[in-house]
Amino acid sequence: MTAAPRRPRTETPPECPGRPDRPGHSGRSRHVPLYGPGLDGDGLPALYERLRAEHGPVAPVALAPGVHAWLVMGYEELLRVARRERDFSHDPRHWRLLREGRVPADSPLLAFVGWRPALMFADGRRHRRMRSAVADTLGRVDGGELGRLVRDTADRLIDAFAGRGEADLVPHYAHRLPARVVTRLLGADEPVSRKLAEAVAGTAAANADSVHAGRRLERVLLALVREKRRAPGPDVTSWLLTHPASLREEEVLHNLAVTVVAAHQTTKNWIATTLRLLLTDPALRSSLDGGYLTLDEALDLVLWRFPPTQNLPGRYALRDVRLGRREVRAGDMLVLGLAAAGRDPRVLPACGRPVTGNRAHVAFGAGPHACPAQAQARLIARTAVEVLRRRLPGLRLAVPEERLAWASSPWTRGLAALPVRLAP
Repeated sequence: MTAAPRRPRTETPPECPGRPDRPGHSGRSRHVPLYGPGLDGDGLPALYERLRAEHGPVAPVALAPGVHAWLVMGYEELLRVARRERDFSHDPRHWRLLREGRVPADSPLLAFVGWRPALMFADGRRHRRMRSAVADTLGRVDGGELGRLVRDTADRLIDAFAGRGEADLVPHYAHRLPARVVTRLLGADEPVSRKLAEAVAGTAAANADSVHAGRRLERVLLALVREKRRAPGPDVTSWLLTHPASLREEEVLHNLAVTVVAAHQTTKNWIATTLRLLLTDPALRSSLDGGYLTLDEALDLVLWRFPPTQNLPGRYALRDVRLGRREVRAGDMLVLGLAAAGRDPRVLPACGRPVTGNRAHVAFGAGPHACPAQAQARLIARTAVEVLRRRLPGLRLAVPEERLAWASSPWTRGLAALPVRLAP
């Protein structure tokens, strides 16, 4: 926690309700928008550094017009928020703006922060009960079998475009591979895979359709849950239904939804960004080819520099607390700035680049709510990159690097496209 600098006596202190940078203040706002056009992987890093220079490790932002929050960009501050449940809840029903009816019912934000009976929105004992069920269930997935599934899926996807001479590795590979793998783990078939992938993409888009896409996702998963209750199999859905924690049907549904969205979006972006770096960074590619860098180390560099999830909502202050230079009030929302925290100069070497092999990044969150599927996500991403490099060693970009575009989203960092040419 950073000590507050001295202020002239004439300056209004930040805890004063009249300051315009208080979340929820109705007057003229100094909150920087985290919505609208231009919020993509190219523009966000510069925005974070501008916010850090102006506000320190915690900055006032707007998630939508009139919907204010704190963006936690400091590494130490983020760990404090993520670890201290007695001060910061995961339950959005503590959010003052939501309680006061100041968040529209059709807001895209509710696709991410609307309360559901899932581990992502629970604290304490309720969270531990659901997390144990999800973690135990994922732990039953055999690593060897998962690796074979990923390799087989990767080979089939590559076979589909290898003879064309060109491909777009985002829709043709990075998007489809985790969608098909996760669907197989759930015990679903290919038509369900396509529906899930479409609904997940719509939910993560953070636009007017996000809420509707979230409902489509729930309908697909509800049908799957009820099918597995009638005819269980050796799959994640069936195991979650029969876990000793005895989750209710709606708890199984919503925990599956959280798992599917996180697994698909995170892994897709992780794969695509790693492939982009290997295609555009000759030094990184040479280090990997020469054995000076392992693929796992390259994957971790991606998690430090370009984490698949940029910002993770939300945490809700349970009491008034001082965080960084800010006075956070009970009921305020805080957003975990995972990407900004990974660039915090206080935890990086003087060169500003993370140390190879360092896994102290917060790309998967931290504390009791850290992602329970990290091992599975890493196995999928590593295998996907390995197979593509082995099968298509002569890959090269089909467009200049500066023309590569990121998808516009305040939450995730993913490429919109990665067009490549294949060697004959």
